[in-house]
Amino acid sequence: MARICAITGKRPTTGSIIHRKGQSKKSGGIGTHITTITKRKFRPNLQKIRIKTANGGTKRVLVSVKAIKAGLVEKV
Repeated sequence: MARICAITGKRPTTGSIIHRKGQSKKSGGIGTHITTITKRKFRPNLQKIRIKTANGGTKRVLVSVKAIKAGLVEKV
């Protein structure tokens, strides 16, 4: 199952972890330098909850917490 919100369509996005080494110029050094850049993922906070469907039934889906707090879904 993909990590995608059923309501908002939020999905994991990619980014980087940037490692810096050295003493800053403000502290008397020659400045910080980038030593490595590592790929990472930003994953949405998804919860598996039961929601009411349009025809009156119930369904268990992955929904982001932001959608739950905003009141976009109605829990059973």
